[in-house]
Amino acid sequence: MVKKKSIEPIRLDLGCGPNKKAGFTGVDQTAFPGVDIVHDLKKKWPWKDGSIEEAHSSHFIEHLDSMERVHFYNELHRVLKPGAKALVITPHWASCRAYGDPTHKWPPVSEFAWYYLKRDWRMANAPHADITNLAGGFSCNFEVTWGYGLEPGVAARNQEYQQHAMTYFKEACQDMFATLVKS
Repeated sequence: MVKKKSIEPIRLDLGCGPNKKAGFTGVDQTAFPGVDIVHDLKKKWPWKDGSIEEAHSSHFIEHLDSMERVHFYNELHRVLKPGAKALVITPHWASCRAYGDPTHKWPPVSEFAWYYLKRDWRMANAPHADITNLAGGFSCNFEVTWGYGLEPGVAARNQEYQQHAMTYFKEACQDMFATLVKS
């Protein structure tokens, strides 16, 4: 009997810098230690359609301008397998973390940006942003859920206080964690 060589699932850490997530293939445009594939993610990605099992991207998309983000999400959707997940972590727009790094590009990422990743929502609310109506628009279709990385003093409090702080206090939310599932 001949054993078939098992193929490891491809899991990408996109824009990993020198901090690649364990068990993932690190991708960055700079050859930092730990980067496995040097590639500019603002260009067409080198993976085949539907070939990626999982993706992770932490503190990368805020370094892209608006249209580069559209490209990122369209390419992510193209390469993920149906039902595959991607975790995207970015500074919350109301945190100094979003503005402190001069290499971050405008606009900061807000909760509302996640809605644009769902085709049905786009067609009902922002058809101008869909690829069918705009060259260079969104072609992706993700189910998205998101939550927050809270400031430790806020995180230690009860849920009612956390909600109040997230609504009214700058720096209550430090990061956003969005899970994108390819539809």
